[in-house]
Amino acid sequence: MGVESAPSTDGPASGGGETAEREGRPAAGGGWRRRLEAAVRYRAVDVAAILISWFFALVLVGEAESIGRIGSDDVLPMVIVGWVTSLAIWWRRSHPVATAVLIAPVGLVTDASAYAGLVIVYTLVTLRRGRAVGYVLALHLLIGFGYSWLRPDPSLPPVVELMLSGVLLGATVAIAVAVRSRRELVESLRERTVRAEEAAQLRAERLRALERERIAREMHDALAHRISMVSLHAGALQVRPDLSPEEVAKAAGTIRDSAHHALEDLREILGVLRAGPGDGLRPQPDLGHLGDLVAEAQQAGVRVEAHNLLDGEPVGPSLGRTVYRVVQEGLTNAGKHAPGVPVRLLVERTAKGELHVEVANALPGTPAAGVPGAGAGLVGLAERVELLGGRLRHGVRADPRTGLGFHLEAWLPWPS
Repeated sequence: MGVESAPSTDGPASGGGETAEREGRPAAGGGWRRRLEAAVRYRAVDVAAILISWFFALVLVGEAESIGRIGSDDVLPMVIVGWVTSLAIWWRRSHPVATAVLIAPVGLVTDASAYAGLVIVYTLVTLRRGRAVGYVLALHLLIGFGYSWLRPDPSLPPVVELMLSGVLLGATVAIAVAVRSRRELVESLRERTVRAEEAAQLRAERLRALERERIAREMHDALAHRISMVSLHAGALQVRPDLSPEEVAKAAGTIRDSAHHALEDLREILGVLRAGPGDGLRPQPDLGHLGDLVAEAQQAGVRVEAHNLLDGEPVGPSLGRTVYRVVQEGLTNAGKHAPGVPVRLLVERTAKGELHVEVANALPGTPAAGVPGAGAGLVGLAERVELLGGRLRHGVRADPRTGLGFHLEAWLPWPS
């Protein structure tokens, strides 16, 4: 039929910028390059449609003259009328209803504008809805019947000619409706994708906020303990003026260390508000409780191969709690998603001065069925690691020791 299939919907699901471009108006947003490319593309399609309409005008007028519908004196005027009305294609996007109504009466005297009329009707159906579209379609159908009655085709019975006119118009409308429905579906799916991404981002931000709040709750007791120790040793210096210089220096060193650790803990929870007082939450176990955690996992049926290469090197409580949390999350996920599969645990100090924690397990032969989980633990864990200035990586990858499996790794700065 020669009708182009450039995007042309303006239903509720359509983007405002794309609809503006299709209707010849400047889009409110988006880059100027994208708008310019769209305008050039649409105008190129319009020019091609006008040229095709001029060609069909020549063909249809020549055919009408050959079968006796019009006389030889009417050929040139009919061609001119067809060419002039074809120019309405240029404004079909910005004024679809007006162009469809204005071009309709020409169909009573000549069919030279038939192609232009079909193109404009196609655009009208893809851009507009409502009663106005129905009225315009009924007008074009009546005009087609009127032309067949005023200038009948000698080679066809009137009923057949009327049926062909109706079928041609109906096919144009059907194609336009199908194209519009497909584009609205694509736009709807695109908007759903955008909303789903926004919802996922909001959920991740909420989980991070909750994790920050939980960390602040956990650190409250530890921070209070540090400050209490500072106050206790400072009070001892005040009430014991008879202490030796060595004892005073030892007490001052303890105060300094406690204040330093308190500042580290305070740096973690700075800016985070407690959701509610008196919840009784206590800090998580630290690095020294990894053995208990591994033993608990083994009692639950997880086959753990643990390698703690720190050799008892002391780390801060914040770092120890984070390492414990990483190992806990890794063992929990391995027990849920890969039951019965051996798990390799590695805790070491790297050559770059970082504390490296890795929990790895091979992929199970049969995926665990009915295992709940949406990755919320990993989101909170990443937030916790980032608060300490570290980085977290997790996912499926190949490893020469465990083969293809799931790896949870964290690199944390070693305390100076």
